[in-house]
Amino acid sequence: MSVPRGGGRDRRPRPPRVRPLLPLLRSAAVVATSTTAYFLLPLDSALDQHTVVVLALGMLGIGALLALQAVGIVRSPYPRLRAVETLSTAVPLFLLLFSATYFLYAREEGGHSFSEPLSRNDALYFTVTVFATVGFGDIVPVSQTARALTTCQMVADLVLVGVIAKAVVGAVRIGLERRRSSSSPEEPEP
Repeated sequence: MSVPRGGGRDRRPRPPRVRPLLPLLRSAAVVATSTTAYFLLPLDSALDQHTVVVLALGMLGIGALLALQAVGIVRSPYPRLRAVETLSTAVPLFLLLFSATYFLYAREEGGHSFSEPLSRNDALYFTVTVFATVGFGDIVPVSQTARALTTCQMVADLVLVGVIAKAVVGAVRIGLERRRSSSSPEEPEP
């Protein structure tokens, strides 16, 4: 094995097949950290105006994240991979945000807002069944506020799936066109 001159580390660029995996690793790290935080951090504040503001700010934050990611998709040398990273990061954050809200609300109402008391796991399960439009019927909102909150999630789900997916696909298309145009030889001006 040869040692690079100067005795330092070999600083050759990463092989091309490793670099595309970095966005997926970043996404997995964000999802793992967020999910761990959801289950470990104390969620003991009351569901009040402050919590509603945090939910609204969280939704705006996810929207801002998606907007910044759309710009990143357009500029990325791997726009499809960056789009996968965007969606695989934003969707779990969105689901965890609603799950925490359901958990806090169910706890605040003493188990009378849903058909059964919700643990963190139950709240996440309910959030995912609403997102996936499965609706098994084992956990259902029974109070007017819980139904309104669930309706808000359903509308936000439609926005996330419809509008955001369209924006991400559009950004991928622009990124691919940009990549093709930058790799093609320039034609002389007339």
